[in-house]
Amino acid sequence: MTHFVLSNGIQIPAIGFGTWQIPDGEQAYRSVLTALDVGYRHIDTALSYGNERSVGRAIRDSGLRREDIFITTKLPAEIKGYQETLDAFNRSLDNLGVDYIDLYLIHAPKPWNVEGDGMEYMPQNIETWKAFEELYKKGKIRAIGVANFRPPHLDVLLKEVEIVPMVNQILLHPNHIPKDNIKYCRDRNILIEAYSPLATGKIFDTPRLTTIAEKYNKTVAQLCIRWSYQNGFLPLPKSVTPARIKENFNIFDFTITDEDMQQIGQVE
Repeated sequence: MTHFVLSNGIQIPAIGFGTWQIPDGEQAYRSVLTALDVGYRHIDTALSYGNERSVGRAIRDSGLRREDIFITTKLPAEIKGYQETLDAFNRSLDNLGVDYIDLYLIHAPKPWNVEGDGMEYMPQNIETWKAFEELYKKGKIRAIGVANFRPPHLDVLLKEVEIVPMVNQILLHPNHIPKDNIKYCRDRNILIEAYSPLATGKIFDTPRLTTIAEKYNKTVAQLCIRWSYQNGFLPLPKSVTPARIKENFNIFDFTITDEDMQQIGQVE
């Protein structure tokens, strides 16, 4: 399995299994167990997903060593502040049944139900990040980052904190390419993770992608996940269907040409 290397030297598996919208209980448990069985070694969850306990149970029951699985979870968007962050982090540890997290993210710069750009929440995000830095220095987290942050949010954060985020997890797929955010993160050695790399299924209705996928004898899903990977983005595909979980992981046996990469979605 190939890896990306974060700015602090930590290796992160180059494809992760996303668990957003997978209900807690047997479905989340079985999906994660299947993902680990087919070869995924990076599981992405969040406290707000409500499925951390099932994710943790699947990891324990997989038979794999804890150190061989990269676990990402996230601080809920509505939780801001230093002590509030420490408390929420401990809840995630308890839910997952682990004593450290590989990657911890601020889920969003503002609560989801707030209108506007959320810049008024940046003072609280700075205090939140200081708690992240403390947990990182204590070895409770191996890497720290953000999600859904745009350049203005990152600008404010970077001026006030000691450690630059190692990851920014954003919505990214061939039909949605936020070029300003991509350039900003690349210029600062912040790895971009692509959530919803299949546009929650909407990507399958794109004719140009169907044509290119047929050329490689691959599915549209495999093509889009491979496109993310070749662009240096870390894709986080999600499925609850065992056959598709396996299919989405099998993207390392072909290479998309430069011309087709541009046709799929022009990043630069």
